[in-house]
This record gives sequence, structure tokens and C-alpha cells, in this order.
Amino acid sequence: MTTRKLPIGIQDFECIRTDGYVYVDKTAYVYRLASEGKPYFLGRPRRFGKSLLLSTLKYYFEGRRELFDGLAMAELEKEWARHPVFHIDMNVGQYDSLDELKASLASRLRVLEDEWEVEAPDKLLSSRFENLIRGVAEKAGRRVVVLIDEYDKPLLKNLDDGPIQKSFLDVLKGFYGVLKSADQWLRFVFITGVTKFSHVSIFSDLNQLRDISMDKAFAGVCGISEAELAGSFAPEIRGLADDAAMTAEEARAEMRKRYDGYRFAPEAETVYNPFSVLNTFADRRFGYYWFRTGTPTFLVEQLRDTRFHVPDFTGGVSVYAQRIDDYRAKGDDPVPLLYQTGYLTIKDYEPRTGRYTLGFPNEEVKYAFLGELLDSYVPKGSNLKRLF
Repeated sequence: MTTRKLPIGIQDFECIRTDGYVYVDKTAYVYRLASEGKPYFLGRPRRFGKSLLLSTLKYYFEGRRELFDGLAMAELEKEWARHPVFHIDMNVGQYDSLDELKASLASRLRVLEDEWEVEAPDKLLSSRFENLIRGVAEKAGRRVVVLIDEYDKPLLKNLDDGPIQKSFLDVLKGFYGVLKSADQWLRFVFITGVTKFSHVSIFSDLNQLRDISMDKAFAGVCGISEAELAGSFAPEIRGLADDAAMTAEEARAEMRKRYDGYRFAPEAETVYNPFSVLNTFADRRFGYYWFRTGTPTFLVEQLRDTRFHVPDFTGGVSVYAQRIDDYRAKGDDPVPLLYQTGYLTIKDYEPRTGRYTLGFPNEEVKYAFLGELLDSYVPKGSNLKRLF
């Protein structure tokens, strides 16, 4: 069997399309986003394809029609208007101090100012950002597209440091708030992250954003559906099955148990973790992949400190609708963050009361997370660890 190129760690849409990597077509979602709205927020766990989605949006708004040949977008889009695009990736940076955060934002603005030959008015980050958006829109004769990837990376990196959190929030509030005041010069805004810091200033200023994180229509915009798995990865499923001495259906059933189960809206179809799927096919064996990328120590410590009943994670965690997407930096409830970071997912929803029931999405998360908790709860050398 010929081995196909799998885009593990490849987040650039152009690279995937021109270098012959397997691509799961999400461009119908891109067209719908661009056609229906303007300012969006999408929250998804890490390693779920948010960066690739933003890259796809970037090339679409740049009018790179040739990259979309053979995809759904080629049939949907007729005009291919070109817009200036600001793609700001907050994944890059240490964010260990307020000075580092400011320097990181200033560096991103400087790159865009040099690219578009727009002079900075002063050193104030928010003023520079607004001046850049206005200046480029006027120079290009078209409104600007702003794509911000992992907007909350600086905040998540310092979840357990209250003073740094507050100083970061003050800076980011002003910086991101420009996206509301500069609305007249903006064609499209899309912000991604893991969590929505609803009650800590940033989203109170960005109240014009349409949050599609729990919108059924966009529940499959990231991740891989059952149909996409079968349609896009048939050769890889056969190869995995052969190596594991299984039938193709048995291999899919095993993958379903291990990597499927993420549900991002009530009654929505579940999706697979794409990082785990791609690594399983590349290695041609079942393993724990997504979890290897790291569990926040802060989460484990908070579970221990709040004496959370861990057995409920199998499907007995309850949370009301007004709390499921509401992470509070000083709160004592870890459930919203556990849901947003992908350790829990929607199992059931009661519309009358607005109550969600959450649990582990799949075996990969369940066994790896319980093992992580065991390391924290049980002393080294304990027989319990050896049994586990």
C-alpha cells in the first residue's frame, strides 16, 4: 500500500494543498462563515485544528483561488475578492512577564506596519493597532480581515498567577478592544482560543462577537466526523486494520472508543480528535497521542484542592448553561475549564432546566487523565500506582 502524506503538525493550508498532504475538506464551513457574519469567536481544545482553520480563512480572503481547486469552496465562491489579512498567532511567545507580553504584541504590529508601510503613531499598542487597521484599509481600498489564533495563550500560561493575570488582562482588553472600535474598517474578524474569559473584561468589551463554540451548525468545523474519517482515510484504516490483525470495521470501532466522542453542542454529531487520528494512522498502532501534549498542572491541583468527585467524570458531572463556557480566573469550579480544554464533553442536555451532563469523551482521555490524577493524589512508590 502506498503511504500517503499525513499533515501531522502542519497548520498551513497552502503547504497542505501544494505538497500533497491529505486534507479533510472544511471549506464549506469557511464559505458559510465568510458569507453569514463578520466577528466570530471559536473555542476548541488544543490540537483540534483551529490554526489550520484560520490559515484556510487567510488564503480564502487573500483570493488564492488555485488552492481551493477540487474542494467545496471552488463550487461555492464566485467572486474571490482579495482583502488585506492580518494573521496574528498568539501561540508564539513565552509570556512570563508583562514586559514580554507587550514586546510580543509590539513585534507583531511592527511586522505588519513594515509590510504595509504604515507609520506607527506612538508606542501605545491599542493606538498602533487601530491606526494600522485604518491605514491599511485606506491604502488597499478594501476592509481588513483580522485573524487571531489562540488569543488566550498568555492567560492560560499564567492561570495560577493572579497578579500576572490581572496585568495581562488589562493590556489584552485594550488591544483586542480595538476590533470593536475599528469596525468600519474591518471586513471579517475571527478569534480562536481554548476558553472564553467571559467575566474578566476582555469579552465584555468584545460583546459584538458571535460565539460559535456551541453552535450546532459549526460543531464540526474542527475535528473529524465519522463520515469524514471513512471518506478521507479509507487507505489508512485498511493499513491500520492489517497491522492489528483486525477487519476495517473492527479498527474503526477501536478508533471510535479511543478518539471519538467530543460533542460541542447539544444533539450535535460527535467528532474525533484529529491529532490522535493522524498519529494513529502514521504509527499504524493505537496509542495515547493527544494527552501526551501536556495536562495543565493547575487543573490537577484545582481538582485536588476542591475535593472534586473524580468518578463523576465517567458521565455524571452537571453544569448549567450559563456556566459551561464561563471560566472565572479566581473561581473554585474547575468544570468549565475541564470542558473547554477537552477533558470533559457533552453527554446529555436538558433544555427545560438548561443543565448539561458532562463526562470523558473517550478512552484516551479517560485513562490518561486518571493516570495523571493518580500521580498527583498517590505518593510515589505506592502499590496503587503499580496496579494502575
